[in-house]
Amino acid sequence: MFTGIVTDIGEVLGVEPLAEGLARLTIGCTYPRGSIAIGASIACAGICLTVVATGERDGRTTFDVHAAAETLALTTAGRWRPGRRINLEPSLKLGAELGGHLVTGHVDGIAEIIAREDKPEMARLAIRAPASLLRFIAPKGSVALDGVSLTVNAVERDTFSTLIIPHTLKVTTFGGTTKGEAVNLEVDLMARYVARLMETR
Repeated sequence: MFTGIVTDIGEVLGVEPLAEGLARLTIGCTYPRGSIAIGASIACAGICLTVVATGERDGRTTFDVHAAAETLALTTAGRWRPGRRINLEPSLKLGAELGGHLVTGHVDGIAEIIAREDKPEMARLAIRAPASLLRFIAPKGSVALDGVSLTVNAVERDTFSTLIIPHTLKVTTFGGTTKGEAVNLEVDLMARYVARLMETR
């Protein structure tokens, strides 16, 4: 479980294809190596991935994760190449502050940024979501985009908008996000359960 509060921007350093669609990804970060345990979960651009190795390269910490074929097909991870910058967040510890909202790291689909409007120190993004996920997205509700907890400002047809504040622009990859980019979308956990309860009434 995560909160959608990014604590580092990592860099994809290597992508190694393995058998049956599996891939091994090497990611560089600024976390102390000793703080990353083998088997730990780290949200990488919003995708919950398990650490299988740690190391050091060029003075910074690295960790390796495995991405299964389904993950590569259903998230942006299948498009990652060396040099790609990604948002990182270690898993939530019991008793820690919940600064964003409850995020599972189980991506629901890939959304597309269709417009970016830069304002003084802020940016408004318009995002096109997959049709199957629109019923889970509501004004003032929460979504996670590339692992970042964001508040939905408005919903219209197949798009929604969100305002990115200065701090978020500075400490996440959204500072350099442009129109046409694909992002991992996770809808609010509570919205998903409410919808399921309504379906089974």
